[in-house]
Amino acid sequence: MKKHNFYAGPSILSEFTIKNTAAAVENFADMGLSILEVSHRSKEFVAVMDEARALIKELLDLPAGYEVVFLGGGASMQFCMVPYNLLSKKAAYLDTGTWASKAIKEAKLFGEVDVVASSKDKNYTYIPKGYTVPEDVDYFHITTNNTIYGTEIREDLDVKARLVADMSSDIFSRPIDASKYDLIYAGAQKNLAPAGVTLVIVRTDALGHVDRPIPTMLNYKTHIEKDSMFNTPPVLPIYSALQTLKWYKAQGGIAAMEKKDKENAAILYDEIDRNKLFRGTVVPEDRSIMNVCFVMNDEYKELEGEFNTFAASKGIVGIKGHRSVGGFRASLYNAMPKSSVEVLIDAMKEFEKQH
Repeated sequence: MKKHNFYAGPSILSEFTIKNTAAAVENFADMGLSILEVSHRSKEFVAVMDEARALIKELLDLPAGYEVVFLGGGASMQFCMVPYNLLSKKAAYLDTGTWASKAIKEAKLFGEVDVVASSKDKNYTYIPKGYTVPEDVDYFHITTNNTIYGTEIREDLDVKARLVADMSSDIFSRPIDASKYDLIYAGAQKNLAPAGVTLVIVRTDALGHVDRPIPTMLNYKTHIEKDSMFNTPPVLPIYSALQTLKWYKAQGGIAAMEKKDKENAAILYDEIDRNKLFRGTVVPEDRSIMNVCFVMNDEYKELEGEFNTFAASKGIVGIKGHRSVGGFRASLYNAMPKSSVEVLIDAMKEFEKQH
């Protein structure tokens, strides 16, 4: 039976990415070697790295003065790398979920942190509005999409401070005005590649303004100057990332991804709102198009386990909600086909009829 993969991450990848990566595991670039065993400094892999960087710049329309690096450590490593490199005295953070709060915790090790607003009071079911970002901070940090709670900031904010964004779970899902950001980072395992590589996009003139010594591996300048080759990079995930980037371009670019993602999310949210068994957990205006979170209505709570089993019988996997929210979470990343979303919707309708 075909599986319909709604896991939040590591998550669905395009067939193009999977097939090309699998082929490279057997024979990379006609070298007679696996991608798993080639030197990262071979001309064949350096070409992969160069093409991946160029495609990211093209797809996101990055202006001059920005560099793209591939790092290890996941987005969680960026929680400390960002303040290590950018925080001199004070930074501002928006607290919109678990990952934002983890980033805040790390930043407090390096300087003063002003949490300008938080939605923790309502279990992160909305994006705070009407807050003020102080102009005297070294940067303002946001988490654009919250995989656990299902909220999303789908606009490029206008702030006078340097803007830093964790885009781990919604990068490449909409065109962005990159000039508004000084640093963007994203773990790859949602919309780019298998886990193991982290994408960082940084405006170079944002660097070099802190007085503290920075360990070599945690200094963005190190990785910019060495073209992400200061140490051995995660070769396989970077190769997979290149395949995904090629697939995005072939599909029509990031605007085409956004159109498809919005359509997938719209039909699923429509069913959640219509179906008597279910309800959404997020205020409608802040609903994520990447992570659709919903629960059973109170009078049907006892059916939650039964629906999970029923969905599994239809080949639907990965819809169990995070333990801090409960219920269900359908992650609709860029590689998600509409046909899989329709299978989930049909299952919800059929389950409703049964009950």
